[in-house]
Amino acid sequence: MNKKTIFKFYSYSVLAAVVISLSGCAQTTRTIAFYNVENLFDTFDDPEKEDQDFLPTGKLEWNAERYQKKLAHLNETINLFESPLLIGLCEVENERVVRDLVNHGKLKSSYGVVHYESGDNRGIDVALIYDSITLKLQTSGFIRYNMPEGERPTRDIVWAKLTYKKDTILAMVNHWPSRSGGAEASEPKRLIAANAARKFIDSVLVASPSVKIVLMGDLNDYPADKAPQLVSEVLTPMITKSSGKYGGTYNYRSEWDVLDHIMVSSNFTTSKRISVLENSGNIYSDEFLLDVYKGDTVPKRNYGGVKYLEGYSDHLPVSIGVIIR
Repeated sequence: MNKKTIFKFYSYSVLAAVVISLSGCAQTTRTIAFYNVENLFDTFDDPEKEDQDFLPTGKLEWNAERYQKKLAHLNETINLFESPLLIGLCEVENERVVRDLVNHGKLKSSYGVVHYESGDNRGIDVALIYDSITLKLQTSGFIRYNMPEGERPTRDIVWAKLTYKKDTILAMVNHWPSRSGGAEASEPKRLIAANAARKFIDSVLVASPSVKIVLMGDLNDYPADKAPQLVSEVLTPMITKSSGKYGGTYNYRSEWDVLDHIMVSSNFTTSKRISVLENSGNIYSDEFLLDVYKGDTVPKRNYGGVKYLEGYSDHLPVSIGVIIR
């Protein structure tokens, strides 16, 4: 091998090493998270909402000091998420409280907010927080589905289409009807929500098969129940009992199970630019998020009835890992 050939070989080798090194540096691990924040209300009276309990003069004595403590606690939780790309929230009163949450923490101006007022009588909605530097918001909206005649209206499904380079991501944030009146009796209402979500997903996949879909939310049902199963026929569930130390995100009568879900489309695990890590579902169970009640470990909630507990939420947060290249 002559000197010219040696030099060429050496140059190509260095160039390859540099490319590999740069590629390695460009790959980062992020998270997509969801958190039911348990009644994040402001302290102002909204005459169009049943928010009387969450006022300084209300039975919960919800004042500025407690509100600020709630924001601080929720941001302590958000700090657990590893460089969040998207955060879905439920049980937020309005856009103001979501922006207060962002502005009072580490997220600040680099994160945008998607929120729409729902028809829920109490005024609790869902919202999406997104990294506005990495992702570009293209469009957003909401899906409103009607409950059976005589039933109170419920929360909308809020969705947003965002792009990363040439990839499009559809994020859907849900808070399906509660189990009030019993799981079996209330199931038809959650099936209405599930059908609305499924119809929207199907229409998106027909029109744009390459769109990466992530559905997240408090579905008020367990993975094996009919309503979540309707969605998991087309999306892959990422949060299971094995995703956390206690086998769930919510404790009901001393039993843990998964009410808070994240599901993704199959193409979201195979994309070259942005991809979900398989088996990356995580239920956070850090000590500060937990309490002991009658001998059971439970989420450290903000109120027990009317008693102020200075907690975080009655649900544990969840996340999945995402690789960005």
